[in-house]
Amino acid sequence: MTVALPALVLFFLVLPGFVFRSRFKRAERTALDYAPFGRVVAEAVLWAAVLHAIWLGTAWILTGRTLRLDLLLELLSAAPNAQAAAIATVGQQSSAVLLYFGSLLAACYLVPAGLRWLITSQRLDRAGHWLAPIARFHDAPWYYLLTGADFRKEDLPDLIKVSAIVDVASTPYLFTGFLENFYFNPDGGLDRLVLQGVARRPLANDRLAVTEDGTLAADEEFYPIEGDYFVLRYAEIITLNIQYLTLEETAT
Repeated sequence: MTVALPALVLFFLVLPGFVFRSRFKRAERTALDYAPFGRVVAEAVLWAAVLHAIWLGTAWILTGRTLRLDLLLELLSAAPNAQAAAIATVGQQSSAVLLYFGSLLAACYLVPAGLRWLITSQRLDRAGHWLAPIARFHDAPWYYLLTGADFRKEDLPDLIKVSAIVDVASTPYLFTGFLENFYFNPDGGLDRLVLQGVARRPLANDRLAVTEDGTLAADEEFYPIEGDYFVLRYAEIITLNIQYLTLEETAT
């Protein structure tokens, strides 16, 4: 127990930071977190320090209790007698210790969802916002590109138009449509786009389809694809273009 107890104490001290970090971050991967181990630990330790400071301050205000640093150091020591004495003292306050860590872990699970909602709804993470350096979800680049999250709330696009070149039977086709949804692979790579109102035309016709006034010839326009949804796999896309569209009301 001499060796295991300090490791167990450190685990419980840092655990809130790991829980808060995993719940707060927005990442496009659904399997493993490929962030460097050192960065993960550093972020978790930082979050744990901030959370413990808040909880210790709250406990002092509400109950007058303060952190017994001497007990903590004895629990982390390698001396069996010191550990035993510290364990006995902590055992006498077991209900307070359980309440402290129970409420802290519950908050670490619930609060991040509220913070993410606040950041997203108020556009605090958009490019150019003064809070973006700390509020931006840096592990979710596709989220910003495919949702228009970098726009201010009043400038949000009404539609997102996707244009993609896809090789069909060794012939490149240009597909266009309006983005409905998108999905990721477990490793975080973009898997597929779900489009509506899709049309296509052979890309080779482009250089022959432009008239003298710069418009497309009538017989070279896009051919609509019937259906409610069109699924476009990202692995089959050669190039991808995103256009943000805003609808304007016209006088009648």
